[in-house]
Amino acid sequence: MTHERGKSDGLVVPTKQPNEVAEATEEAAEGRSSAKGNADERDACRTQSRNQHAHNGLDRVREAARRNKKERFTALLHHVTIERLRTAYLALQREAAPGVDGVTWDAYHTALDENLRELHGRVHSGAYRAKPSRRVMIPKADGGEWPLGIASLEDKIVQRALVEVLNAVYEMDFLGFSYGFRPGRGQHQALDALAVGILRRNVNWVLDVDIRGFFDAIDHGWMQRFIELRIADRRILRLIQKWLSAGVLKDGMKTVENTGSPQGATISPLLSNVYLHYVFDLWVERWRRRIARGHMVVVRYADDVTLGFQHEAEARRFLSDLEKRCSAFGLELNAQKTRLVRFGKIATRQRAVRGEGKPETFDFLGFTHICGKSRAGRFVLFRHTSKKRMRHRIQDIRSELMRRRHLPIPVQGAWIHQVVRGYFAYHAVPTNAGCLALFRSEVTRAWLHALRRRSQRSRIKWDRMSALAERWIPRARILHPWPDERFDARTRGKSPVR
Repeated sequence: MTHERGKSDGLVVPTKQPNEVAEATEEAAEGRSSAKGNADERDACRTQSRNQHAHNGLDRVREAARRNKKERFTALLHHVTIERLRTAYLALQREAAPGVDGVTWDAYHTALDENLRELHGRVHSGAYRAKPSRRVMIPKADGGEWPLGIASLEDKIVQRALVEVLNAVYEMDFLGFSYGFRPGRGQHQALDALAVGILRRNVNWVLDVDIRGFFDAIDHGWMQRFIELRIADRRILRLIQKWLSAGVLKDGMKTVENTGSPQGATISPLLSNVYLHYVFDLWVERWRRRIARGHMVVVRYADDVTLGFQHEAEARRFLSDLEKRCSAFGLELNAQKTRLVRFGKIATRQRAVRGEGKPETFDFLGFTHICGKSRAGRFVLFRHTSKKRMRHRIQDIRSELMRRRHLPIPVQGAWIHQVVRGYFAYHAVPTNAGCLALFRSEVTRAWLHALRRRSQRSRIKWDRMSALAERWIPRARILHPWPDERFDARTRGKSPVR
């Protein structure tokens, strides 16, 4: 049976195509013929017609990028206009922590027009200088820490404006199974694509890939070469190089490395997608086309990668080839976290016949994926909130409630309502009702503990606590549709999985 592949489905199926079909470019070292750049365009000013003119300018960039995958754009910086800088500034979080320069959103707003004009002039004249990121360590759910780089306000503004321009090019290149940090795509779309792939394809093995310290391991030399495959505007290339070499500031010490892109920088998600597009996406598409004989599913959200295979031998060969591929570009797989597990409806039957018990589980984007059965005996993919993620979130809530325990109860209740509602907005997927109810129960207990610590005389009973919980803590209920329903609605029948 032959299926047509689509770029919007996020699933890779084993369609064997004729050898005459042109292959996607994937090696940065391959030669590239120079192509015409986009036509020059005047900077836009603050009028409706000019804004429409700027919008149409990026539309022409998108069309040129779509028509010719080898087009190199020689003039893009003029799309970074004052109005685009203004839009980028207004999209920033007002309460975000300042960078090394200490400039806040409110302080910059006091003379916004003048500041943006001056910033625009420095960007286009080459006088703009990137500042080092301020590094802070953020605790992880597994007990470790990951470094967060806080960029200066002007760096955030310019990066956000430039990302909008570069997206006009790269959104025409990125493949369908790439979901992380892309316009119109999100974590639940990646989760849906993975679930539908497991349910509708003959997936017997799941490969959970973990790249060790990916953001810190990005090689600047390869990154620059990858960018130059599409971008020939020297001013933009210099901007990106300035951000990559700006370094980080921690405890008053500045360090500059030849690898890494600070997590937290606005430009980092796009750069990471470009890096993995050439290192992983195009390569895995070629691997599937040339080598795979069975069904194969690929879903990538930033550096979180999960693949499904029909045959164990192909899964193990892919893992071996992936290790070599990553090594060639300065990346390394985390052997402790990269796992190949038997998983899926057929795997469930096979393990039951052999008396091996239930299949192993794996985590992806905060959910533990479990093989289960419906009451009718049919295979069901259960998705439960990861225990580590839930435990870490409850600990954070306990600590914050203790800090807020002397505030009026309605103030505490309003905060808890907001936190639980936000938690449910992400985790309230079908088959996860039990975990949602457990989370609500643990939050209620944490609140009761904090209220009882308000004073030695506090004797709040469960009946009053139940009333407070009923008043302020939302009840657990499923908010998301089944993954196949949402996947089919989004792809509108264009998916080859149908």
